[in-house]
Amino acid sequence: MTTLFSALDWRAMSQEARDLGLNNGVAVPGSAEMVAGWEQRSADMRKRFPGHLDLRYGPRERNRIDFLKAADGAPTLLFIHGGYWQARAKEVFTVMAEGPMTHGINVALIGYTLAPEATLDEIVAEIHAGIDYLTGQLPVLGAAAGGIVVSGWSAGGHLTSMALSHPRVRAGMAISGIYDLEPIRHSYLNEKLRADEATCRRNSPMLQEGGPLKPLSLVVGSAELPLLRKQTADFAGHRARYGLPVTYEEIPDANHFTVMYEMMSPKGRITTLIRQLFERTTG
Repeated sequence: MTTLFSALDWRAMSQEARDLGLNNGVAVPGSAEMVAGWEQRSADMRKRFPGHLDLRYGPRERNRIDFLKAADGAPTLLFIHGGYWQARAKEVFTVMAEGPMTHGINVALIGYTLAPEATLDEIVAEIHAGIDYLTGQLPVLGAAAGGIVVSGWSAGGHLTSMALSHPRVRAGMAISGIYDLEPIRHSYLNEKLRADEATCRRNSPMLQEGGPLKPLSLVVGSAELPLLRKQTADFAGHRARYGLPVTYEEIPDANHFTVMYEMMSPKGRITTLIRQLFERTTG
């Protein structure tokens, strides 16, 4: 029997249950091999598009952006990788550009400093600094000016929601994200994040009144962990309550990792939603 979201309360869970309720690696057997496959395909893709890799936007080692050009004058999507703010790198996710690029959309992938070397506040600030840099470089790169659409997966979904306030961001596509950081603070994940209550409140879009008046598409897999599906559903409800443009969709049978095939594929649902965001915000 499926548990109703309204009956899910992370506060009432034991520490073990809460930790397992947020642990995608344990929940999805074979996920490590799946990600290794992404990394291999990404390495091949970087060889095909070597012209604008590791563009430096800030002083720290991971403050770099890869820009993959689909066409002259094309619009640009920025992708933010996941890993619970403390793992993985942009180089693993280059393959996510395949779907959008097939439709003439440039794709940039941003790196950022991981916890514990950076706090959540610093990570969010780095994403904003990267957007400053990237949008300033669009004419030099031969891309369309006028702002970008931002997308991200898992922790990158959270960072997408936090990037929506940037004036050069037109819309967002957040995949399987975290929008209320309080459960994270009370889990094993906070060992490296070291976030206190004030930090979580500042960086939780679901705990703010209102939000940016820009289109945001929210996607999660129907086979994901219930706590994470609830995060996306609750955030969609939050934006709807404040009259903010939002769509919510569950990808049938997709888990936290297989959901990303909907972005890799030119015909994938996430690729389609990204195209629609560009169409809605072109003017």
